[in-house]
Amino acid sequence: MSYTPVAADVAKLRNQTGAGMMDCKKALVEAEGDFEKAVDILRKKGQKVAANRADRESSEGAVIARVNEDNTLGVVISLNCETDFVAKNEAFIELAYEFAEMAIFAATKEELLATDFHGMTVAEKLIEQTGVIGEKIEIGAFERIEGPFLGAYIHAGNKIAAITSLSAKVDGADEVAKSVSMQVAAMNPIALDETRVSQETIDKELEIERELLVKEGKPENIIDNILKGKMQKFYKDNTLVHQSFIKDGSISVADYVKSVNGDLKVTGFVRVSLT
Repeated sequence: MSYTPVAADVAKLRNQTGAGMMDCKKALVEAEGDFEKAVDILRKKGQKVAANRADRESSEGAVIARVNEDNTLGVVISLNCETDFVAKNEAFIELAYEFAEMAIFAATKEELLATDFHGMTVAEKLIEQTGVIGEKIEIGAFERIEGPFLGAYIHAGNKIAAITSLSAKVDGADEVAKSVSMQVAAMNPIALDETRVSQETIDKELEIERELLVKEGKPENIIDNILKGKMQKFYKDNTLVHQSFIKDGSISVADYVKSVNGDLKVTGFVRVSLT
């Protein structure tokens, strides 16, 4: 006599794995009612789908930023998938938030992937969900930051997120950190200030600008002075503290931060974007 799964077992398997109702029913039938065996069947299905889709591009997804309770450690991760349709799914976004909460306690992406997730590792959960959803699902970005006081911002649609570190926890630090994180998300600075810009970037910019000036016929003896001005503008446009503040273009980000507290400074940031 063939086994017919009861609705309660199907619902239990679905809640544990996130698999569709029919997939859960088929797995229980194949396992002849053995719940653990049914879970294993669904996982193996995920492994097969994952292997078949390994070379697919997972450029869509959800970017989530989380900060710990005392605002001293934060992470930004991306849970990547293949299509925007999946990226907007509530269950997918909820899973991304769960992974981000766990990521706070992981030093690296590899450590996160090895972390226990309700009886399986995060890596195993990703494979399982690949089978459930039918798309390549993976942890893409993993950015970690520590500081005296952190604040986060996630842009609507979960495509960009940022965390900013401030030099101290002061009155108004919450709002400042969030506003500066919004700046980071919107303006994508390449570094905190001119001292953090790589020499390679500086050399490349100087080379481009020098070439343009030579083509314009500028005399060699004044090119170096012009380049100094060009680089000042480059730093103003591309480094966080010197950028015009998006909420008030008449002041810089550094000026905005000082307006809240004269001793307050931005000490770092991280940003992840899928756009």
